[in-house]
Amino acid sequence: MNLLEKEQWIKQAADELEGRNAEEAIQAAVRRFPNLTLACSFGAEDIVLVDLLHQVKPDADVFYLDTSLHFAETYETKNRLEQLYGKSFIQVLPKLTLEEQAQEYGNELWSSDPNACCNIRKVSPLTEILSHYDAWITGIRRDQAPTRANSRKVEYDGKFGLVKFNPLADWTSEDVWAYIREHELFYNPLHDQNYPSIGCEKCTRPVLNGEDPRAGRWAGFEKTECGLHK
Repeated sequence: MNLLEKEQWIKQAADELEGRNAEEAIQAAVRRFPNLTLACSFGAEDIVLVDLLHQVKPDADVFYLDTSLHFAETYETKNRLEQLYGKSFIQVLPKLTLEEQAQEYGNELWSSDPNACCNIRKVSPLTEILSHYDAWITGIRRDQAPTRANSRKVEYDGKFGLVKFNPLADWTSEDVWAYIREHELFYNPLHDQNYPSIGCEKCTRPVLNGEDPRAGRWAGFEKTECGLHK
Protein backbone atom coordinates (compact mmCIF):
# COMPACT_ATOMS: atom_id res chain seq x y z
CA MET A 1 0.00 0.00 0.00
CA ASN A 2 1.59 3.29 -1.07
CA LEU A 3 1.16 6.51 0.90
CA LEU A 4 -1.75 7.81 -1.22
CA GLU A 5 -3.65 4.53 -0.91
CA LYS A 6 -2.93 4.50 2.79
CA GLU A 7 -4.24 8.04 3.26
CA GLN A 8 -7.40 7.21 1.30
CA TRP A 9 -7.97 4.13 3.44
CA ILE A 10 -7.38 6.12 6.63
CA LYS A 11 -9.94 8.77 5.70
CA GLN A 12 -12.55 6.18 4.82
CA ALA A 13 -11.82 4.12 7.94
CA ALA A 14 -11.95 7.19 10.19
CA ASP A 15 -15.36 8.12 8.79
CA GLU A 16 -16.66 4.58 9.20
CA LEU A 17 -15.34 4.13 12.74
CA GLU A 18 -16.69 7.43 14.03
CA GLY A 19 -19.54 6.44 16.32
CA ARG A 20 -18.43 2.79 16.47
CA ASN A 21 -17.18 1.32 19.73
CA ALA A 22 -13.53 0.97 20.72
CA GLU A 23 -13.43 -2.78 20.19
CA GLU A 24 -14.52 -2.34 16.57
CA ALA A 25 -11.71 0.16 16.04
CA ILE A 26 -9.19 -2.32 17.44
CA GLN A 27 -10.61 -5.12 15.31
CA ALA A 28 -10.26 -2.91 12.20
CA ALA A 29 -6.67 -2.09 13.19
CA VAL A 30 -5.71 -5.74 13.66
CA ARG A 31 -7.36 -6.83 10.41
CA ARG A 32 -5.63 -4.21 8.31
CA PHE A 33 -2.30 -4.04 10.11
CA PRO A 34 -1.35 -7.35 11.77
CA ASN A 35 2.08 -5.84 12.47
CA LEU A 36 0.91 -3.30 15.02
CA THR A 37 1.68 -2.43 18.61
CA LEU A 38 0.11 -0.72 21.61
CA ALA A 39 1.94 2.04 23.46
CA CYS A 40 1.22 1.66 27.16
CA SER A 41 2.04 4.23 29.85
CA PHE A 42 -0.04 2.40 32.48
CA GLY A 43 -2.58 5.17 32.91
CA ALA A 44 -6.32 4.52 33.01
CA GLU A 45 -6.86 4.72 29.24
CA ASP A 46 -4.05 2.30 28.53
CA ILE A 47 -5.37 -0.17 31.11
CA VAL A 48 -8.62 -0.26 29.12
CA LEU A 49 -6.76 -0.69 25.82
CA VAL A 50 -4.60 -3.52 27.13
CA ASP A 51 -7.78 -5.34 28.13
CA LEU A 52 -9.55 -4.69 24.83
CA LEU A 53 -6.53 -5.64 22.70
CA HIS A 54 -6.07 -8.82 24.71
CA GLN A 55 -9.60 -9.84 23.79
CA VAL A 56 -8.99 -9.22 20.07
CA LYS A 57 -5.32 -10.22 19.64
CA PRO A 58 -3.76 -11.63 22.82
CA ASP A 59 -0.33 -11.98 21.23
CA ALA A 60 -0.12 -8.36 20.03
CA ASP A 61 3.00 -6.48 21.10
CA VAL A 62 2.61 -3.99 23.94
CA PHE A 63 5.53 -1.71 24.75
CA TYR A 64 6.32 0.93 27.33
CA LEU A 65 8.87 3.72 27.32
CA ASP A 66 10.99 3.14 30.40
CA THR A 67 12.49 6.54 31.18
CA SER A 68 13.98 5.17 34.42
CA LEU A 69 12.04 7.99 36.11
CA HIS A 70 8.61 6.47 36.57
CA PHE A 71 6.79 6.26 39.88
CA ALA A 72 7.17 3.03 41.84
CA GLU A 73 3.40 2.64 41.48
CA THR A 74 3.72 2.69 37.69
CA TYR A 75 6.27 -0.13 37.70
CA GLU A 76 4.03 -2.00 40.13
CA THR A 77 1.13 -1.62 37.71
CA LYS A 78 3.26 -2.98 34.86
CA ASN A 79 4.22 -6.02 36.90
CA ARG A 80 0.65 -6.71 37.93
CA LEU A 81 -0.65 -6.44 34.37
CA GLU A 82 2.03 -8.78 33.05
CA GLN A 83 0.93 -11.35 35.63
CA LEU A 84 -2.77 -10.85 34.93
CA TYR A 85 -2.48 -11.13 31.13
CA GLY A 86 0.32 -13.68 31.06
CA LYS A 87 2.62 -11.69 28.80
CA SER A 88 5.69 -9.49 28.97
CA PHE A 89 5.53 -5.90 27.80
CA ILE A 90 8.43 -4.71 25.68
CA GLN A 91 10.75 -2.41 27.62
CA VAL A 92 12.03 0.48 25.50
CA LEU A 93 14.97 2.31 27.07
CA PRO A 94 16.72 5.55 26.06
CA LYS A 95 20.20 5.33 24.63
CA LEU A 96 21.54 7.34 27.56
CA THR A 97 21.34 6.24 31.17
CA LEU A 98 20.44 8.94 33.70
CA GLU A 99 24.11 9.16 34.66
CA GLU A 100 25.22 9.57 31.03
CA GLN A 101 22.52 12.18 30.45
CA ALA A 102 23.70 14.14 33.50
CA GLN A 103 27.30 14.03 32.32
CA GLU A 104 26.39 15.31 28.85
CA TYR A 105 23.56 17.76 29.63
CA GLY A 106 23.87 18.52 33.31
CA ASN A 107 22.07 17.27 36.39
CA GLU A 108 18.27 17.15 36.44
CA LEU A 109 17.74 18.10 32.80
CA TRP A 110 14.00 17.74 33.39
CA SER A 111 14.15 20.83 35.63
CA SER A 112 16.05 23.06 33.20
CA ASP A 113 14.89 21.81 29.80
CA PRO A 114 12.01 19.31 30.01
CA ASN A 115 11.60 19.28 26.22
CA ALA A 116 15.17 18.06 25.77
CA CYS A 117 14.69 15.47 28.49
CA CYS A 118 11.50 14.17 26.86
CA ASN A 119 13.24 14.00 23.49
CA ILE A 120 16.05 11.90 24.91
CA ARG A 121 14.03 9.63 27.17
CA LYS A 122 10.76 9.35 25.22
CA VAL A 123 10.65 10.66 21.66
CA SER A 124 13.88 9.14 20.36
CA PRO A 125 13.17 5.70 21.87
CA LEU A 126 9.61 5.86 20.51
CA THR A 127 10.91 6.68 17.03
CA GLU A 128 13.13 3.60 17.17
CA ILE A 129 10.49 1.13 18.37
CA LEU A 130 7.80 2.37 15.98
CA SER A 131 10.13 1.88 13.01
CA HIS A 132 9.46 -1.86 13.38
CA TYR A 133 5.66 -1.58 12.98
CA ASP A 134 3.05 -0.53 10.44
CA ALA A 135 0.59 0.92 12.94
CA TRP A 136 0.27 1.78 16.62
CA ILE A 137 -2.59 2.13 19.10
CA THR A 138 -2.72 4.98 21.62
CA GLY A 139 -4.97 6.09 24.47
CA ILE A 140 -5.59 9.60 23.15
CA ARG A 141 -9.00 11.09 24.01
CA ARG A 142 -10.35 14.32 22.57
CA ASP A 143 -11.33 15.79 25.91
CA GLN A 144 -7.89 15.31 27.48
CA ALA A 145 -6.49 18.58 26.15
CA PRO A 146 -7.13 21.22 23.46
CA THR A 147 -4.17 19.78 21.51
CA ARG A 148 -6.09 16.50 21.19
CA ALA A 149 -9.57 17.88 20.50
CA ASN A 150 -9.51 17.04 16.77
CA SER A 151 -8.09 13.53 17.06
CA ARG A 152 -9.75 10.94 14.86
CA LYS A 153 -9.99 7.21 15.52
CA VAL A 154 -7.60 6.58 12.64
CA GLU A 155 -4.91 9.02 11.50
CA TYR A 156 -1.72 9.03 9.51
CA ASP A 157 1.09 9.80 11.92
CA GLY A 158 3.43 11.83 9.77
CA LYS A 159 5.84 12.33 12.65
CA PHE A 160 6.66 8.63 12.84
CA GLY A 161 5.55 7.51 9.37
CA LEU A 162 2.85 4.99 10.26
CA VAL A 163 -0.87 4.67 10.95
CA LYS A 164 -2.16 5.63 14.39
CA PHE A 165 -5.36 4.29 15.94
CA ASN A 166 -7.08 6.13 18.77
CA PRO A 167 -9.93 3.76 19.73
CA LEU A 168 -10.92 5.86 22.77
CA ALA A 169 -10.92 9.20 20.96
CA ASP A 170 -14.61 9.83 21.66
CA TRP A 171 -14.58 8.46 25.22
CA THR A 172 -14.89 10.67 28.28
CA SER A 173 -13.03 10.12 31.52
CA GLU A 174 -16.29 8.77 32.93
CA ASP A 175 -16.43 6.20 30.12
CA VAL A 176 -12.92 5.04 30.94
CA TRP A 177 -13.63 4.59 34.63
CA ALA A 178 -16.98 2.95 33.97
CA TYR A 179 -15.18 0.30 31.89
CA ILE A 180 -12.53 -0.20 34.58
CA ARG A 181 -15.16 -0.64 37.27
CA GLU A 182 -17.39 -2.88 35.16
CA HIS A 183 -14.54 -5.22 34.28
CA GLU A 184 -12.83 -4.88 37.68
CA LEU A 185 -9.50 -3.99 36.12
CA PHE A 186 -6.36 -3.35 38.16
CA TYR A 187 -5.19 0.26 37.67
CA ASN A 188 -2.38 2.54 38.76
CA PRO A 189 -3.03 3.41 42.44
CA LEU A 190 -1.81 6.97 41.81
CA HIS A 191 -5.18 7.66 40.18
CA ASP A 192 -6.67 7.49 43.68
CA GLN A 193 -4.22 10.15 44.86
CA ASN A 194 -5.29 12.96 42.48
CA TYR A 195 -3.06 11.96 39.57
CA PRO A 196 -5.45 11.82 36.57
CA SER A 197 -2.50 11.98 34.13
CA ILE A 198 0.67 10.14 35.10
CA GLY A 199 4.09 10.74 33.62
CA CYS A 200 7.57 10.66 35.11
CA GLU A 201 7.88 11.17 38.84
CA LYS A 202 10.08 14.24 38.42
CA CYS A 203 7.57 16.06 36.20
CA THR A 204 4.18 15.04 37.60
CA ARG A 205 2.33 16.37 40.64
CA PRO A 206 -1.17 15.80 42.02
CA VAL A 207 -3.94 17.90 40.48
CA LEU A 208 -5.85 20.29 42.73
CA ASN A 209 -9.63 20.62 42.76
CA GLY A 210 -10.83 22.58 39.75
CA GLU A 211 -7.58 22.25 37.81
CA ASP A 212 -7.29 20.83 34.31
CA PRO A 213 -6.61 17.06 34.42
CA ARG A 214 -3.20 17.60 32.80
CA ALA A 215 -2.24 20.52 35.04
CA GLY A 216 -0.02 18.19 37.03
CA ARG A 217 2.25 17.55 34.06
CA TRP A 218 5.33 19.81 33.75
CA ALA A 219 3.88 22.31 36.21
CA GLY A 220 5.58 25.70 35.88
CA PHE A 221 6.52 25.20 32.24
CA GLU A 222 4.84 26.20 28.99
CA LYS A 223 4.54 22.54 28.12
CA THR A 224 1.49 20.28 27.78
CA GLU A 225 2.77 17.37 25.67
CA CYS A 226 5.90 15.24 25.86
CA GLY A 227 6.26 15.18 22.06
CA LEU A 228 4.91 11.71 21.37
CA HIS A 229 1.79 13.14 19.75
CA LYS A 230 1.84 16.13 17.45
